[in-house]
Amino acid sequence: MQDKLYAAIDNRKVAIIGAGFVGASIAYALTIRDLASEIVLVDIDKEKAYGEALDIQHGIPYMGTSSVRAGDYSDCSNCDLIIITAGRNRRVGEERLDMINDNIVTIKDVVEKIQPYYTHGVIMMVSNPVDILTQKCAEWMGLPNGKVFGTGCILDTSRLVRCIANYTNLNTEAIKCNIVGEHGNSQFPVWSRLSIAGIPMWEYCANVGLPWGDEQKYNLYNQVLNMGMQIIKSKERTHYGIATCVCSLADAVLNQRLTVAPVTSPLEGEYGIEGVSLSIPSLVGVNGVEHRLEEKWLKEERLKLQYSAEILKDSLMKL
Repeated sequence: MQDKLYAAIDNRKVAIIGAGFVGASIAYALTIRDLASEIVLVDIDKEKAYGEALDIQHGIPYMGTSSVRAGDYSDCSNCDLIIITAGRNRRVGEERLDMINDNIVTIKDVVEKIQPYYTHGVIMMVSNPVDILTQKCAEWMGLPNGKVFGTGCILDTSRLVRCIANYTNLNTEAIKCNIVGEHGNSQFPVWSRLSIAGIPMWEYCANVGLPWGDEQKYNLYNQVLNMGMQIIKSKERTHYGIATCVCSLADAVLNQRLTVAPVTSPLEGEYGIEGVSLSIPSLVGVNGVEHRLEEKWLKEERLKLQYSAEILKDSLMKL
């Protein structure tokens, strides 16, 4: 039994669809974390996929023993995890929902090419607008709920945690907080659940003499809202942050290391919402999103989530 378990772990296979900056960064991060035995890069530009795979594979062996290579859609067979990063990036001044018309066509084509070879495993959507694309991919693939999920608000949450850590001068590991809803303009932090080492934020701040109120919340969240576009203005794209977030989720899927993260998946009545994908705290494991947590939020927070859902439903109706 033990030998079978080790054999399963040693044969973990990941396919990454899209070998651009995001896809290549994810492949690199997975390699140095040693999370898969085989990583296959699939891209319409086969020469680029080959070059990225070769570059990653030439790293010092003890930094990662994964086999990294370029391949095609037939390599999606027998994958434990398929990560989709295909599609164009957000441009300066553009909202994520502005990318729907371009990227929905790309992802439909990707899904149609995956389907003949899909045997099992989880599909993780990274491309934007991630909520819309996750919902449509889940519908097209017809898999059990949770097998298709998207990175959602995990990067936004990571950015907020970093901002709070800077404000409190604490380690990020002590901070628990989630941004939920659409991965876009209607997302919001669940301030009522923010805690420092299990202590409510307001109580912690009162103890150490730090101001905490609407002004601090506004300033912190405003930093998060502007961070992505600030990075795009500075270097034209973001890719390292999402790559490390994907690694964390891949670890949960590939190593059966259950984790709770604000990722997007098709809701089935949680918070009174269905028929749309958006981020709420979810239990991620070998089967993808294994359970969505319905926490006790304030009434105003539940209303914000419903508003976010309506915006996404409206976008889906217009497709």
